[in-house]
Amino acid sequence: MTYNQIKNVALNHFTDNGYEGTSMAQIAEDVGIKKPSLYSHFKGKDELFLQVCSDVFDDELKFAINYIDSNKTRPIEEFLFNFLIQFKERYERNRTTKFWLRISFFPPTHLYEQVIKYVYEYLDEVEEHLLLVIERAMIKGEINSTNGAKRVTAAFLGVLDGIFVEMLYGGSERLMKRLDASWYFYWRGLTKE
Repeated sequence: MTYNQIKNVALNHFTDNGYEGTSMAQIAEDVGIKKPSLYSHFKGKDELFLQVCSDVFDDELKFAINYIDSNKTRPIEEFLFNFLIQFKERYERNRTTKFWLRISFFPPTHLYEQVIKYVYEYLDEVEEHLLLVIERAMIKGEINSTNGAKRVTAAFLGVLDGIFVEMLYGGSERLMKRLDASWYFYWRGLTKE
């Protein structure tokens, strides 16, 4: 139980304060143990941080793949737009999503390679699953196929990246403004003959 408690408390601290602003002493205090006891579970802050990253990577990837797999038969416009909205809502209520976005954009410098490996693995996996849905929508004639499924998928991930930036920096109102404008032009590009 303490192992998972440590990870949960660490997740909250890393989410709110970043890697640099989090201390093992703070984590130990919030868990209700002495700092040396942390080291019976984790060698140090780096190991704890990377374990939290691994857990969050699994959670966030499961969320994205589950959404794609369970909604892939919906009309493509509804599927794609709702995917963006799901991330917005998830960010507003889920600590793991906040952590995931924070470390994706601001990984600790000395752990950059380890963190970015998770980020690229996540993006590649999501892109692979989205590509299949977009290809199917093109075959069904729901969207214009002249741009190619890979380009359409990459552009969608660009829209998603813009939404992520507003989640981190802009707040809900700015996010919805960015989402509305980005979606309008993205969707027009897919459906214009």
